[in-house]
Amino acid sequence: MTARELDAAGITDPVLRDAYTRCRRLNARHGRTYFLATRLLPVERRPAVHALYGFARRADDIVDSLEADVPSDRRADDLARLDARLHARLRRAPREPGGAEPVVLALADTARRYAIDHRHFSDFMTSMRDDLKVTDYPTYDDLRAYMHGSAAVIGLQMLPVLGTVVPREEAAPHAAALGVAFQLTNFLRDVGEDLDRGRVYLPADLLAAHGVDRELLYRSRATGRRDPRITEALRAFEDLTRGVYREAEPGIAMLDPVSRPCVRTAFVLYGGILDAVAADGYAVLHRRAVVPRRRRAAVALDGLARLAAARVRRRFRPPVVPAPVAPGVVTGRSPHEEVM
Repeated sequence: MTARELDAAGITDPVLRDAYTRCRRLNARHGRTYFLATRLLPVERRPAVHALYGFARRADDIVDSLEADVPSDRRADDLARLDARLHARLRRAPREPGGAEPVVLALADTARRYAIDHRHFSDFMTSMRDDLKVTDYPTYDDLRAYMHGSAAVIGLQMLPVLGTVVPREEAAPHAAALGVAFQLTNFLRDVGEDLDRGRVYLPADLLAAHGVDRELLYRSRATGRRDPRITEALRAFEDLTRGVYREAEPGIAMLDPVSRPCVRTAFVLYGGILDAVAADGYAVLHRRAVVPRRRRAAVALDGLARLAAARVRRRFRPPVVPAPVAPGVVTGRSPHEEVM
């Protein structure tokens, strides 16, 4: 299936094909929910999504390494090298690829093909650097500032790949909100794992409103004992997250019809993680909540049905603003991009 995707996308250079293939493997291995949804995209658009995921995963792996022999200054150096390599590659005119790591090659090629604003990559790397030194967030506003680079821009990067039936700036706030909703979901699911890394992404003021602080979280994690104050704080964070999903949902109808099943599937599956957390009694400090396979399969089948219907309709009514596919280099701000 990889060769079919690459052929459909017009990616012929062997080095680039290998780079995209590696990104796809990263997506399949580490982003199961994301990968499942991506399978519902038109075949020619999937490599671009794999490239976006692969680069983000590479940066995350540098930042989140739990290996004791990788000090923070080494991680900072590794992240700086990745950033420098990306921006060096983004500045180059399209040519025979080589001399860069695969995730960088694939991402830079995707950025050219879909005219993705380079600011989104810069903002993403800024948030990755913050993760090396910031371990908690006093307020939700502070957390949202961080998530602009770590999550909102992911939605903005995706928009040119997905395509829209409205001007892109109209869909952009909803795409950014969806990226934030997905990350908030991960924060809730991964509270315990993040605590092991010394990070607390739940805002301190939200925790304090329920009598919770970092020390109580550590104690509960270490002893395995539940605390009703923590449960209430986690429930409040879930409510906050569902509000962001409501901000994002209107944007799905603004997408190219053949992209909507993919995004709708991701929307439902990630929302299902919230359902799983609640059904498990908010025990995320002690175990990870998962969406049952039966539920994932049902959502995927629904997505396939929606995709088939969209393809039939597309024969008679193409989207007003199709996703760009011609190669091009972005050197400044795009008039259709909007940041939070």
